[in-house]
Amino acid sequence: MTEQVELKSDSGNTQSSPRSKRSVMWFIVHAAVYLPLRLWCRTHAIGRENLNPDRGGILLINHQSFFDPLFVTVRLTRAVSFLARDTLFKIPFLSFILRTTFVIPISRTAFRGGSIRTAIDRLNAGYLVGIFPEGTRSAGAPERFRPGFLSLARRTDLPIYPVAIVGADRVLPKGSWFARPGRVTVIYGEQLTPKEREQVLEGKDDRAIAAMMHEKVSALYWSVAGDVTQDQTPPESTTEAQEQTGG
Repeated sequence: MTEQVELKSDSGNTQSSPRSKRSVMWFIVHAAVYLPLRLWCRTHAIGRENLNPDRGGILLINHQSFFDPLFVTVRLTRAVSFLARDTLFKIPFLSFILRTTFVIPISRTAFRGGSIRTAIDRLNAGYLVGIFPEGTRSAGAPERFRPGFLSLARRTDLPIYPVAIVGADRVLPKGSWFARPGRVTVIYGEQLTPKEREQVLEGKDDRAIAAMMHEKVSALYWSVAGDVTQDQTPPESTTEAQEQTGG
């Protein structure tokens, strides 16, 4: 069963709201994790009003833990269709959960045509599509973004939002099997401006565009990181941070 909400488009045609695109499994998973993530992990959301409720869009998110898709969605009332490595879909029961909660399989080495087409279909249907451009989990501030997300971003004119997760690396550090009590904050940034969107569509330097999005996510991260991770100090610039890590 899904919640059906109808909207009127500019042309007067009736359309279903993105909120109606939620499966039974989505409701089951959401209900199962809501209280643990709200109470044990103290998940807090900032900027949800920046997400257009009537359109699909791309979320570019830093990646800190295996729970990140849950942290990003637990305070939302609509489904997010995440991209996840295709090897996870070889596990029978997990594959069933992933597919019925709108996750899209993707090769770790390439953003293939089938995955792109599926993601575009989801975007056009009103879903948010979540991408982790780092390609792997990072501890602390966002690491360098890989430009693979541009394969999708350049095939749609729908909004692109920077999203930052802060504190998930402490709640579920690499190598840990159980979540620790802590505080996680998710910040949903404003969509790219028309000028920035044009840069994404027309820009020739993919690394520079990826760096621009990294800057935006990093700015969101450091806007609250001092409150969540007291022992980290923001670098003077993202360029300096990349030099310190060999970027």
